[in-house]
Amino acid sequence: MKKLVIGLFAILAGTSFAMAEDAGCEAFKWPVAREHALFAAAPATPSGAILAIGAAADLALVPIEEAGFTLPPERAPASDTFGAVASVEVPPDGAIQISLSGEAWIDVIQDGHAIKSAGYSGVKTCPGIRKSVRFKLTPGPATVQLSGAKKAELKVAVLAPE
Repeated sequence: MKKLVIGLFAILAGTSFAMAEDAGCEAFKWPVAREHALFAAAPATPSGAILAIGAAADLALVPIEEAGFTLPPERAPASDTFGAVASVEVPPDGAIQISLSGEAWIDVIQDGHAIKSAGYSGVKTCPGIRKSVRFKLTPGPATVQLSGAKKAELKVAVLAPE
């Protein structure tokens, strides 16, 4: 009887955990299914790379002191964290969505100025995706700065918003 109760509890706990995972990702303000699919096959990418719209990268971060930021991050990172700088070519409509697998601050720099985000959604209960931030930019080159990460790698997806 004890084994049966433990077995039933394990099944129910597993079902509840799966439902919690789904509920966690559903808590984002917009869908993140594309990010899940892209993150699964994200290629290893060094800091300084060009990020493609519609793709993801498993970005190698460097100690924050070595990141080489264009402008100081809006939120000052702790000294024992990691960061990276990458570039992106903003499409003609100017809208991009940057999603991260873990905790980090995102700054987007264009024409020498930090651009305020146009929308933010963050959820701590969605496995594999922590935050998604939208920006409205002008078409052309932009710099993406990631800072304050606690780990030396971070998956990042740059997408057109849905």
